[in-house]
Parts: sequence; C-alpha cells; structure tokens
Amino acid sequence: MARRPNDPQRRERIINATLETIATHGISAVTHRKIANCADVPLGSMTYYFDGIEALLSEAFGAFTARMSEEYSAFFAGVTTFDGACDAVAELIFSSQVTTPKNMTLMYQFYALASSTPSLKEVMQNWMSRSQHTLEQWFDPSTARALDAFIEGMTLHFVTDSQPLTREEIRKMVGRTAGEGL
Repeated sequence: MARRPNDPQRRERIINATLETIATHGISAVTHRKIANCADVPLGSMTYYFDGIEALLSEAFGAFTARMSEEYSAFFAGVTTFDGACDAVAELIFSSQVTTPKNMTLMYQFYALASSTPSLKEVMQNWMSRSQHTLEQWFDPSTARALDAFIEGMTLHFVTDSQPLTREEIRKMVGRTAGEGL
C-alpha cells in the first residue's frame, strides 16, 4: 500500500513561503532554513520536495509568473478593440492591483536572479512570451513586444517616481507606442 503524505499542501506552502521569504528578506538572504521556518515545515522537507535551492526558486518564480500572467490577462477580459486594449494597458500600469509592493519586489528580485541563472531565464522568457501573446490579440508582434517592455519599465517608474504620471498621461504614451493615430 502506497504511503500518503501527512500534509498534502506542504509542497505548495513551501513554494508560497519561498516567495514570502524573498519578498521579506531579498533573494540574497534566502535559505532553506528561512523558507522552512516561514512555511512552518521541518527543514528536511525542503530537500524531500526539491532538488536544491535553484529548483525551488525556479518553481516558486514559475508559480509567481503564472499568477501574474493570469492577473495581466484579466485586464484584457472583454476587450474587443484596439482602443480598449490601449486603455487596458494604461489601467494595468496605473492600477495598484498588479503593482503592489510585494509584486514589484518579487519581480525585480526575479529579474536580477534570472539574469545569471539559466533555468530562471527560461521562466522569464515564458512569462514574457505569455504577456506578448496576450497583447498580440490587438497588436502586431513587434508592437506587442514594445508594449510589453513599456509596461515593465512604466510599472517600475509608476511605483518609484515621486510624481507618478496620471492615467491619462500613461494612456497617451501607450497610444504613441502602439501607433495610435498613424
């Protein structure tokens, strides 16, 4: 008879705790011990479920980017026009639903780590691909890529700027990037 796990949500808790630990302490301070403590699991669970810290980080960031992609796509639900898509991009940047302090911290910790970790580069590329694919419903591939880069940069500016742009200013910039009025 196969043994069933005593805690079927343990693996998921570890993944969530990894993201919490990164958001709280930064990627450079993440350890198995801190994650296990945050997840309230025995330290041995870390190596039982994951083949090392890189595998754990890859899965945690994979889960994070999947959630972010769902939130990203939700901004475009019901959009049927080019103008509506431009409005949705502006709202995505301006809205505090995606640009929460925790999300922004995780994104930039992820970007920094992905720049030097091949397995995380693949997670990053998949995330960018999903975002661009969403935008390609209304924009050609080159414009979708430009808008995706614009979104990434503007979300950083929006949350760090001492005088963030208004929704209307962001919308004008989105329209220019998308070729509106040309």
